[in-house]
Amino acid sequence: MSADQISTAPNPIAEDSDDEINLGEIFATLLEYKWLIAAVTFFATLLGAFYLYIATPVYQADAMLQWDDKMVGGGGLGALKDMSALLGGDATATAGQIEILNSRMVLAPVVDKLRLDVLAEPKYFPLLGRAMARRHDGSELAPPLFGMSSFAWGGEQIKVETLEVPKALIDEPLTLVAGKGGQYQVFDEDDNKLLEGGVGQPAAKGDIHLFVSQLTARPGTRFKLVKQLEQDVIDFLEGQGGYSVKERGKQSGIIEVTLKHSDAVLLPVILDEIINGYVRQNVEYHSVEAEKTLKFLESQLPGLKVQMESADAAFKHYRQSKGSADLALETQGVLTSIVDVDKQTILLQQQRDELRQQFTAEHPRMQAMDSQIARLKGKRGQLDGRVGSLPAEQQTALRLQRDLELYTKLYTEMLNNAQQLRVSKAGTVGEARIIDPAAVASKPISPKGTLILAVSFILGLLLSVMVIWVIRSLRVMVEDPDKIEKQIGLPVYATIPHSKTEVALAHDIKAGKNKGGLLAIDYPEDDVVESLRSLRTTIHFALLDADKGSLLITGPSPGIGKSFISKNLGAVLAQSGKRVAIVDADLRKGHIHREFGMQREMGVSEYVSGTASLGEIVKPTSVPGLSVITTGQRPPNPSELLMHAHFGELLDQLGDLFDILIVDAPPILAVSDAAIIGRHTGATLIVARAGKHPIREIEQAVKRFNQAGVQVKGFVFNDMDTVRQRYRYGYHGYVYNYSYKKEKD
Repeated sequence: MSADQISTAPNPIAEDSDDEINLGEIFATLLEYKWLIAAVTFFATLLGAFYLYIATPVYQADAMLQWDDKMVGGGGLGALKDMSALLGGDATATAGQIEILNSRMVLAPVVDKLRLDVLAEPKYFPLLGRAMARRHDGSELAPPLFGMSSFAWGGEQIKVETLEVPKALIDEPLTLVAGKGGQYQVFDEDDNKLLEGGVGQPAAKGDIHLFVSQLTARPGTRFKLVKQLEQDVIDFLEGQGGYSVKERGKQSGIIEVTLKHSDAVLLPVILDEIINGYVRQNVEYHSVEAEKTLKFLESQLPGLKVQMESADAAFKHYRQSKGSADLALETQGVLTSIVDVDKQTILLQQQRDELRQQFTAEHPRMQAMDSQIARLKGKRGQLDGRVGSLPAEQQTALRLQRDLELYTKLYTEMLNNAQQLRVSKAGTVGEARIIDPAAVASKPISPKGTLILAVSFILGLLLSVMVIWVIRSLRVMVEDPDKIEKQIGLPVYATIPHSKTEVALAHDIKAGKNKGGLLAIDYPEDDVVESLRSLRTTIHFALLDADKGSLLITGPSPGIGKSFISKNLGAVLAQSGKRVAIVDADLRKGHIHREFGMQREMGVSEYVSGTASLGEIVKPTSVPGLSVITTGQRPPNPSELLMHAHFGELLDQLGDLFDILIVDAPPILAVSDAAIIGRHTGATLIVARAGKHPIREIEQAVKRFNQAGVQVKGFVFNDMDTVRQRYRYGYHGYVYNYSYKKEKD
């Protein structure tokens, strides 16, 4: 045995606070616009993929240097290490070497040697051309697309050895057009021919000199030539070119040099040339310094030699005249000390004279040198005091022997230093050495495919949310029946949910696949039908105090589903045992006859005009107790026809024949027909569709009826997205949900 078990679940209205974030509302809105979100996100991701396709890959090469001043093998003041030790060692100057690596002294020769100031490349089709040419694989030239042979499509090559132009054409793009047999022509921006020539042959005209060593292209292909300023190229390398120099570890002396470039073949060549040039200039710097010091020593040697020979002659003459001049042991010690102090003083004075060419007297190194000289002079004064206590003969012998030994030691040591400088100059080693030469990563560092696609996807989501926000801001539509009750003060008698079944059914009727069908009859268990049954009960109480048993159903604007409500409500009322008639009073666009498989003719128009009787226009349907009065022929003056007395008589006669009369009228804001009809009916219901009207439109509809003396009983809220409302209110809504279950025995 089976029984229908009806379970009702009335859901209370959730009260939303305006100053609270309703996550359910947000989720419901996103769900409503899911296809818009999907489309915008897909388009943004597609743009990201397109960017990955056209973006030029960038590679990175890195090299490593070591800078250590202890590695210096000779040159400059390093040849006099014993004396420089008195001044203390220099601090690590790695920061200074980094600046040198960034200087024009290092980068300019690289730009000049590799001709980086000459830009020579094919002209590609905008956006796609470069990407297509980059992906061309083969020794043959890629065929031109769409016959556009002036662009390069893959396989084209050009190599320019020399490009000299006048100042007026610096940084100005020139166009080289390839000809037959290696010939070419060069034009300026105004298409004026500047010169012509051939591959492997110097070409010159006026101040323009060009030498093209390689040109692979079909005749007519265009190439771009630009002679750039050297400083602009250096600035580009240090800026957008991605050239960077940094120290690895604090005071480690290890310098890392990196460079980014789109040409993976040229990239290591440029970087190797930079680091080799740096090491080379470092060695040359010390070689030049050694040369300067050697010249200084060579200028001093002749004078010292003369002084040494004079001292030797004076000492020999004294010994010959005085006989033996042997000094006591104590005096010999004083002599040795005096010679050492004088030697150090002279060397420091020479070193000071050399430093004066680079520094002022206030420089710390000069002040340290002066301090050392003053200390030695003080020590010499003490020794002079000891000498003064000796006998006169011993003082003379001591002075002569001191001069001889001093000048002999100075001359010998300076001669040795000069010889050492000559040797070290030939094999000078700088403070810098290459640890790792330039190496290029196997994969480009940009663009990063995964990151770009992820960012594109996220930006697409954010953009879609912004679009939704703009749409929602511009379209302030009523989607909550509670808003109608609060702002207009009239009750909402029923909330009709959206029905996919009704959409499919209406589509079949319009396409001619179904001659006629009602949702209430064919699908009685649909949620829409359950809502209409609730409306049926409400209408019963709404018509209790009415003097007529007729109900006008209209709406503010077209396309809101008023005819759908009229015909299905009529079927539901008829199923309860009532005698029901549906009058299609929309004489302009009425279409209820189609849903019942009837003809439009013989309806309201014919009765009011007097060409048909009441019996001829009342048409029974397949639903027991339900009849339909169609619009009849479309009249040229619908409003005047409805104002005729015969129309009121028609409604009165139908009211006597049927228990309930449902009149389907045109939209009140479109035409005045509904206000005319409303005077002849017992109650008026306005159908509002979710997301279709702003609240002002609904207010205007009620105002129109009030101005015509027709009182609106309430509203029917149609086509509400119950899924969205459930998310919005946390699974609370306005719709009574009915479910039928069969019990098993």
